[in-house]
Amino acid sequence: MKKIGIFFGSRTPEHDVSIITAQLIIAGLRDLGHEAVPIYIGKNGRWYIGKQLDSVMFFKEENKEAKLSKMKSYHLDMEASTDKMVFFRDGIAPGKIEIDLAFPALHGANGEDGTVQGVFELVNVPYVGCGVASSAVAMDKILTKIFFQGIGIPTVDFVSFDKAQWDKSSAEIMNSIQDKLDWPVIVKPARLGSSIGIAKAGTKKELELAIEVALHYDDKALVEKCVQNLMDVTCAVIGNDEPRASLLQESLFRDELFSYQDKYLDEGGAQTGQAEKNIIIPARLDEKTTQEIQEMSRKIFKGLGCSGIARFDFLYDKVEKRFYANEINTIPGTLYHHLWKKSGLGLKELLSELIRLAEERYKIKNKLILNFDSKILDFVGAAKLKIK
Repeated sequence: MKKIGIFFGSRTPEHDVSIITAQLIIAGLRDLGHEAVPIYIGKNGRWYIGKQLDSVMFFKEENKEAKLSKMKSYHLDMEASTDKMVFFRDGIAPGKIEIDLAFPALHGANGEDGTVQGVFELVNVPYVGCGVASSAVAMDKILTKIFFQGIGIPTVDFVSFDKAQWDKSSAEIMNSIQDKLDWPVIVKPARLGSSIGIAKAGTKKELELAIEVALHYDDKALVEKCVQNLMDVTCAVIGNDEPRASLLQESLFRDELFSYQDKYLDEGGAQTGQAEKNIIIPARLDEKTTQEIQEMSRKIFKGLGCSGIARFDFLYDKVEKRFYANEINTIPGTLYHHLWKKSGLGLKELLSELIRLAEERYKIKNKLILNFDSKILDFVGAAKLKIK
């Protein structure tokens, strides 16, 4: 069996959600007989490895930060890490840990956005999930919408801007929003998930306040049309070249938005699959619409170059009977294992398939020729480079 590193935590507002996802994966991998190594990235950016990190109870302790401060952090040895990851711990009791395969359970910035995937690529280790480019685009809601438009996927109208533009031209941006979009509107930070920093605005004053909040979490924001008579629909996809779509999930929510409270707190959360009364699988849609959303999810998966697993969120207007692609999540919280279970794929099968897909992609990548002997340096001298 393999020694698999599960990466979680990191410097992100979605830090705690990542811990939950990681604990599920660690337990599942051990049930399969793999050696699961918890690799926790603290809110301070330090990397920790230790047996005590494989329990969610550790992270619920009030003195967890004091305990972490006494632990020696590990560092990645880039020289020793070739086709594997080698971590060293310095000090009186030095340690060394090697892993054969990386399994990111990171959500949000500094993990789900292509950053840690870039590290995996540099050391050439197989890893679960999407690659650098698809992760980076999916993390940015503005780039995601531009991508949707580019491949002909319906998405709601929007206006986007960054903090510098807002600070300089807030009046012009407000006018642009009111010209292009009808009230009410939805305001979002561009690169944040789990509904953090998202608000609905029905007046100019509410809009200005919502934008200020969004720009507190990110230096980019978008304002988009609000879909009325809303049904929140989710489709998960697994695979590489031949992706498979799950059943559709309909998520119920109390207020005007599918909030962080709905997703993770109320009765254990709809996103974790625990708040069963708040999710309906399969979604209450006719067969034609269901198949269209599943096919569109596969199209997005392939078009963006996703691999392993991803989740696609759609907004459905129950009166107009129209759906819009909303967001892409390349590391779904808890892997959306509850939806896959309803779709006929249990947790053990899901984890096994994700490992197989990671290894499949790794083998294909390593068949590519990455070097080219150009001889160009033979023809370059100091004179041509104007070096004196």
